[in-house]
Amino acid sequence: QLAMEFPSEDIFLMTASPVIKAVTNFKQVSKTLEEFDVEEQPSSLLEKRYPNIKVIQSGVKQLKSDEHKIFTEDGKEYVYEKLCLCAGAKPKLILEGNPYVLGIRDTDSAQAFQKNLAQAERVVVVGNGGIALELVYEIQGCEVIWAIKDKAIGNTFFDAGAAEFLIPKLTAEKRETPIECKRTKYTMEESEEKERPLAASDKLGSALGPDWHEGLHLKGTKEFSHKVHIEILCEVKKIHSQQEFIELQQTSLTFPKEEKNAEPDEVLWPVYVELTNGKIYGCNFIVSATGVVPNVQPFLDGNNFAVGEDGGLKVDKQMHTSLPDIYAAGDICTAAWEPSPVWHQMRLWTQARQMGWYAAKCMAADVLGESIDMDFCFELFAHVTKFFNYKVVVLGKYNAQGLGLDHELMLRCTKGQEYVKVVMQNGRMMGAVLIGETDLEETFENLILNQMDLSAYGEDLLNPDIDIEDYFD
Repeated sequence: QLAMEFPSEDIFLMTASPVIKAVTNFKQVSKTLEEFDVEEQPSSLLEKRYPNIKVIQSGVKQLKSDEHKIFTEDGKEYVYEKLCLCAGAKPKLILEGNPYVLGIRDTDSAQAFQKNLAQAERVVVVGNGGIALELVYEIQGCEVIWAIKDKAIGNTFFDAGAAEFLIPKLTAEKRETPIECKRTKYTMEESEEKERPLAASDKLGSALGPDWHEGLHLKGTKEFSHKVHIEILCEVKKIHSQQEFIELQQTSLTFPKEEKNAEPDEVLWPVYVELTNGKIYGCNFIVSATGVVPNVQPFLDGNNFAVGEDGGLKVDKQMHTSLPDIYAAGDICTAAWEPSPVWHQMRLWTQARQMGWYAAKCMAADVLGESIDMDFCFELFAHVTKFFNYKVVVLGKYNAQGLGLDHELMLRCTKGQEYVKVVMQNGRMMGAVLIGETDLEETFENLILNQMDLSAYGEDLLNPDIDIEDYFD
């Protein structure tokens, strides 16, 4: 975007990774919903397309904001007029530096995971967001103990009802043929030769795109397809090495069978997980899919940034940080403006793309001394993704975020086919979750945006015999 706004200025893109993430197959689904793939491409492609862009492959060591200078790991320094920090976020590992704990947030860690899975008989997955959800669904031929702190799976995106709708898919033996993966992969010659150390969480990869697990062969050593056991309302209390476990003289459990409690386990595992509910399970390794923290480390030192509660760099309506000429976008930033009542920040690919594009617009407006209105994409939270091979659309305050007790939910569910939930407040639609091919996203998007009073329709709003799209066209 910057290269198009300033065709004659030099634009430097600094990245620690040899590939860049490009958005491809972009589709505007509705006013606020968009679908796209994220592909890794060699940086030369970007430089070819825009001759004024230069990609510098090096990590950033230090920022001296008062001097308008960036110092890179390879010992060089660069002076900037305007700077935008888009360093993303890094996985919040339950335990740093343990070779049996793998964090997943990017393509590199997904590959490390696949290598380990090939020899695995049992893994413990910790976390309850999008990546944990997809991972558990995709793993075959390996026992999965899934530890979640909530009552129901996927709480970042769903409520307990949606979780119940999805659970049968976890145990279904017959799998639909997966949709062909459109992502191409670029491997670096060098990284093949040097085996990556196991816990390479300090090495920065680029964040996973929405379909990161496709094209990865996620299969363990066992011949069955799915074996998932969910431990709810618990967290990891402690991780024990094999030696520590033997010294503990405690019992660990086998994989729980239907209706029966788990028996004591005779096998010795490489690592043991003790949960806050008192149970101990042995496994080959632990996947920590417990969310991310903004990657602000190299920039804070010696610079007086205003930082949000979630650790991100605070930005105003123009994506401007608290320091002159420095902007931030994506996972690294915290939206510190008064948001629209049906928008909230969530560290997702869709918002990263929107914020990056809008930050470039704001930087251009600032240089040209023009004023700029907040982009329309910040009017309504809207995200479309796939879970368990279902299309999933979430709109507005889909989980009644911040609405207090003063709201009601309406549901419609056809087992194995669709799940529709709307969040209503004072007769107005505030949010919705749509799972399956419901064709309601545009109608609901409009109803949330125009805040029309829907009290008169009552329960009929979700009546499958009434064609609601025609009503509000």
